[in-house]
Amino acid sequence: MSTLERIHDVPVLLCPAEGETVAGEREALDLIGDASYQGAEWVVLPAERLGADFFRLRTRVAGDIVQKFANYGMRLAVLGDISAHTEASAALRDFVRESDRGRQLWFPVDLDDLRARLAS
Repeated sequence: MSTLERIHDVPVLLCPAEGETVAGEREALDLIGDASYQGAEWVVLPAERLGADFFRLRTRVAGDIVQKFANYGMRLAVLGDISAHTEASAALRDFVRESDRGRQLWFPVDLDDLRARLAS
C-alpha cells in the first residue's frame, strides 16, 4: 500500500517494493492517478518495481513513462541501487546523470538521499 508523506513540506507518495511491475504507460498512469488523488507532487518508486525494459533506453519505455509523468505535472523518483544497469550502459549512465540534475526525474539511492535533494 502506497503512503503519502511530507518531506520538507513536499507531498511524496511512497510506493512499496512489493506490487505491480511498472512496465509501461498504463501502469504509470495508474500511479499518477493515485498520486494526484492523494495530493502528491512526487512518486517514489523502488527500482525493483520497474520492468527491465525501463533500463534499456533503446526500448523507449523510460522515455514514455517519464513523459507521462511530465504531462500530468507529476515528478518521479526511482529509488534504489541501479548500478548494475548503469555499469552495463553508458547511455543509461548519462541519462541518470542528466535526470538527477533536473527536477522531473531523480534516481536517489535511498530515502536519505531523496530527503537531502528535496531540502535543496
